[in-house]
Amino acid sequence: MLAGNQILDDVSFEIGKGETFCIVGPSGVGKSVTLKHMVRLLTPDDGLVLVGDSVVSNALGEELEKIRERFGLLFQGGALLAWLSVGENVALPLREKTNMQEDEIEKKVMETLGMVGLEEAVDKYPAEISGGMRKRAGLARAIIRDPEIVLYDEPTSGLDPVTSRTIDSLIERMRKEIGVTSVVVTHDLHSALSIGTKIAMLHGGKIVELCTPADFVNSSSPEVQGFLDSQFITKVGSWERNMK
Repeated sequence: MLAGNQILDDVSFEIGKGETFCIVGPSGVGKSVTLKHMVRLLTPDDGLVLVGDSVVSNALGEELEKIRERFGLLFQGGALLAWLSVGENVALPLREKTNMQEDEIEKKVMETLGMVGLEEAVDKYPAEISGGMRKRAGLARAIIRDPEIVLYDEPTSGLDPVTSRTIDSLIERMRKEIGVTSVVVTHDLHSALSIGTKIAMLHGGKIVELCTPADFVNSSSPEVQGFLDSQFITKVGSWERNMK
């Protein structure tokens, strides 16, 4: 429930360790609301949100803070602080939440920027780099503390197709190389089909489909087929590697 309006209705799912779980659907169906419940930016009126044995939806104070430390979060616009350089933005979680020395922080920042291909932008300010670079800088900040779980809110929104696929590749790399569990909220089905191990579609506040990319493309759900048709997706595409 949100502001007296029911947004989600009996939504239930389980995400396995190391999965890339994509939540798709048109605007206004509760995708971002679902994401916010995972770190208790919102609290459900009914039901529970669990991370392992920890009940997020009931956690308070230090317990909630400890749970949240297991997460990294990439906001829709990157959410970089305009008055800090890229390097300073990425270093912020280490400076605020750890006792690391400055030389250790600088080393970790450069290692993490290297993962997203932004070493040369370390001293630039957000206004001096492209939207795609800001997204990658936001991703670097989200993973700087080696979280178990990374939440992405529309990571490819507003980006050109080439840059969008670069972000997809980074998410896929982190799953394969580091074993990060990712939850990706997106309306971009090309992205979801390419990187998702599971895809859940929200419609009318309910999950109308939850399956692998291969089964999603072949779903008999009229809502799913309508969503596929709206993005001109056929049963053949670059996401086929996830169907083997």
